[in-house]
Amino acid sequence: MIFRYNEYSNIQTLDPAFARNPPIIWTTNQLFNSLVQLDDSLHVQPDIAKHWNISDDNLTYTFFLRNDIKFHKHPEFKTTDSTRIVVAQDFEYSFNRLIDPKVASPGNWVLKNVEKYKAINDTTFQIQLKKPFPAFLGLMSMRYCSVVPKEIVEFYGSDFRANPIGTGPFKFKLWEENIKLVLRKNELYFEKDATGKQLPYLEAVAVTFLPDKQTEFLQFAKGKIDFLNSLDASYKDELLTPSGKLREKFKDKITFTKSPYLNSEYLGFYLDGENDEVKSELIRKAINYGFDRQKMITYLKNGVGTPANSGFIPNGIQGYNQQKGYTYHPEKAEKLIKEYIRVSGNKTPTIRIATDNNYQSLFEFIQREMEKVGLTVIVDVMTPATIRKKKWSGELDTFRASWIADYPDAENFLSPFYSKNFTPNGPNYTHFKNDTFDQLYEQSFSVTDPTLREQLYIKMDSIVIAHAPIVPLYYDQATRFVQKNVKGLTNNPQNFLVLKRVWKEK
Repeated sequence: MIFRYNEYSNIQTLDPAFARNPPIIWTTNQLFNSLVQLDDSLHVQPDIAKHWNISDDNLTYTFFLRNDIKFHKHPEFKTTDSTRIVVAQDFEYSFNRLIDPKVASPGNWVLKNVEKYKAINDTTFQIQLKKPFPAFLGLMSMRYCSVVPKEIVEFYGSDFRANPIGTGPFKFKLWEENIKLVLRKNELYFEKDATGKQLPYLEAVAVTFLPDKQTEFLQFAKGKIDFLNSLDASYKDELLTPSGKLREKFKDKITFTKSPYLNSEYLGFYLDGENDEVKSELIRKAINYGFDRQKMITYLKNGVGTPANSGFIPNGIQGYNQQKGYTYHPEKAEKLIKEYIRVSGNKTPTIRIATDNNYQSLFEFIQREMEKVGLTVIVDVMTPATIRKKKWSGELDTFRASWIADYPDAENFLSPFYSKNFTPNGPNYTHFKNDTFDQLYEQSFSVTDPTLREQLYIKMDSIVIAHAPIVPLYYDQATRFVQKNVKGLTNNPQNFLVLKRVWKEK
């Protein structure tokens, strides 16, 4: 009853205030709880808050907490059972810590629209917003918003990162950094299944940190780990056929699933740069028309992914619209490039695309396709860290990027195009600016009707596509390879690892 997986990216901390990437989110998901949680369909469900009220002006959220949830045991609680009940004041402390400049949490932005918050009593916690934000409840499900106990955090100080105490289905046992992490079943956990049986079912979770994906795959193939969450180029053809089916030799040993993942992969153009080709809407649209996304996915990604022939909002979330976007049309691409040459007088239009080696083959494919229609493409391979740094500073004219949803609302995929979010002060890497888009974006915050808000999202998405500051490549899919004896592991569009309902057959 031990669930084993490998985290090749390593884990820097077990403190939820620093849960900024999937490896940290996955582990802290097992250790902590928030006011609310999301189910596999991204609907908000009770967690520590059993229910809540929202004021008529959509500014005040009042959460009513359960009174039977205990922190994991620790001697510093100095009680007879070495634990204590979670109270609303714990959320007040946890939120104060999240925005404390001395803590420097990367998640402090979660509370940027919060005017104030307070514990009314032990079981009532109230939050008042500066302006309405329909996605706020979903935001509160993020691991940044986990409840932590003041006495334990103050006892450990910065070492809380390696000595986490939360309320989650598993409790911390052992962490040998870069080697192994062990979590044990929390015998005090409050959630039960539909039959009344206490969760979690597993006795423990064991995480290794093998840095090489090929080694990870070999361990999985030998049955020494239970789960693979990626399809790396080093082993994708060994697991899957070119059409994306599990190979025959693994069918009796492995369960393979694909599901929508709220991640849009794209090519971005920095519009405030010096490159005339990048500034030209003609060239940007030509690239959008100039390659076959379905062919790229079929032959280079073994069928994993959905062609981004719609907008930037991905499949699996409100606002996704299959009717708009760019499809493969090389004749249009060639015509647009010829028009650019005529207008500019530049007979050899050229762009440089920055990518890392994981995506090199995709852009070499685009390079070959664009050369057929008259555009020279140079592919610059860099480390992911270098690309991130240069994106923020505006040093890359054209770059590959991913946008993964932080919370389950399509607004998350539109914020990178809002003009007040220009990097380095926000996530608008392209420096796209459109007055109509900005007006619709600001208007969407005051619209509480989901259907009306979705229509605004579709309009904004269509503006982005019409001006082409990006080339949507594909909407990603979460791929999971699981040993046959593992049961109860479900998929979700955020690709979070939820283990409280997982068990293993003998």
